[in-house]
Amino acid sequence: MADIFTTRFAPSPTGLLHRGHAYAALIAFRRAAREGGRFLLRIEDIDQTRCRPEFVDQLLNDLSWLGLKWEEPVLFQSTRFDAYASALDTLQQKGILYPCFCTRADIRREVEAAPSAPHGPDGPVYPGTCRALAPDEVSKNTEAGLPYAWRLDIAKASALVGKTLSWRDERAGDIKAKPEVFGDVVIARKDTPTSYHLAVVVDDAFQGVSHVVRGVDLFEATHIHRLLQALLNLPTPIYHHHDLLLDETGERLAKRRGSESLKSLRDQGVSKEQVLLSLPFASD
Repeated sequence: MADIFTTRFAPSPTGLLHRGHAYAALIAFRRAAREGGRFLLRIEDIDQTRCRPEFVDQLLNDLSWLGLKWEEPVLFQSTRFDAYASALDTLQQKGILYPCFCTRADIRREVEAAPSAPHGPDGPVYPGTCRALAPDEVSKNTEAGLPYAWRLDIAKASALVGKTLSWRDERAGDIKAKPEVFGDVVIARKDTPTSYHLAVVVDDAFQGVSHVVRGVDLFEATHIHRLLQALLNLPTPIYHHHDLLLDETGERLAKRRGSESLKSLRDQGVSKEQVLLSLPFASD
């Protein structure tokens, strides 16, 4: 654990920032300022097909406009693939990963055919179809060039850790980790040596993050992150999962829903002060 309070804001440059992003960034930034600590900016640009340089430029511009200052240099996850590959190799050496050749359609058909498919925070839990594939079948599939994902065998991983895990959330208290509710999650893919889950725990440790300040939509993901921290012998930060901003329909602000961007607000002449006054900081 870092000696000095250290937190971060970690956007993905797959679109323009909206007021929800401003709220999340400012909560973390203001907390670091109160604690006399460090505020870091990390660009989570693993998905090279959706992340675009112009979105990086715009988000840096928007955050500066809001008055945020961060330590340089900014960390780009696209420069960290070697670190993720090393962590992936560590997990493979422990014998707790397996290749999964199922397509989304395969998984959907199997889930639909099951009389009572278990559900987790992200929806139906992967049924473990490839968990017990024979070695010769795995070899045949890989030699045929079939795409695959590396899944974490949750039962094996939990047994290897051999103890109950928990984390401290500043709003929810001490939480017992239950990674099994997600089933065997994807940790990496054939051509990409990481997933969000793996990259975030590796980078939080690398950057010395002592407090993870992020939206409540990522609360459940912490169950997986806590297990990965134990498996990779990484420190466990303290967590703070804040509320999300909602639109007039009660849905959370999101890029995919076309929530109005900060750039659009600025282009309309909305001032920084007006944006700040619209954010409910009193609740966090």
